[in-house]
Amino acid sequence: METLPELLDAVADDRFLPPDGTVTVLPQLCRRDAGVLAFTAHTLVLTDEDPAWVRATLAAVDCDPLAAPMHPRFLTALMDRTGRAAETVDALWVGTPLPGPPALALREIADTGHPRVVRARRRRDSVRVWVADGGLLVIGRGVGGRLEAALEVEGEGAGLGRGLALAARQLSDGPVWAQVSPGNARSVRAFLVAGYRPVGAELLLSARGGSTGCSGSCS
Repeated sequence: METLPELLDAVADDRFLPPDGTVTVLPQLCRRDAGVLAFTAHTLVLTDEDPAWVRATLAAVDCDPLAAPMHPRFLTALMDRTGRAAETVDALWVGTPLPGPPALALREIADTGHPRVVRARRRRDSVRVWVADGGLLVIGRGVGGRLEAALEVEGEGAGLGRGLALAARQLSDGPVWAQVSPGNARSVRAFLVAGYRPVGAELLLSARGGSTGCSGSCS
């Protein structure tokens, strides 16, 4: 079976998983990486729980089998069994790296207490932070070691979100991923215009208390 990093690399390269209705259960690469990643008719469940329990629980969900891994009944059962808390269901976007320096005047900073950065440090390794006039860009290694970008814009920001999303592609040397709430239409449009492609959906389960960092296998 292919590893999670290999599967994510394939998706980033537009080589989607077989759309055969399969649910693939993969062990967590580290304590942090638990959750459900949904692609077209193929879902990855990241958990250290018994795969037989996962499949039996999915089979008991009264809905379209393709939708079962993201159904509240399954997710609640998974949270109860693992003692984890659900984050939000995000759309997954991926962008390819771009040559040249960012057009925005960015300044990298060593540390900040900004809530966006604090949250990123709980979810990612090797986090780097840049600031622009009215905006913030955070890049780090997240699920399966993939490079993930997050941004925040103060006020209206007239095109700043798009510029920050584009800058993330220019600052990376490989695919860069973004997790965006589908209801955040401005963010969705910013990543769309910046050349990112929607590839799936994701819900991560965070550990209650303790460190959520990964070992070297995830970084």
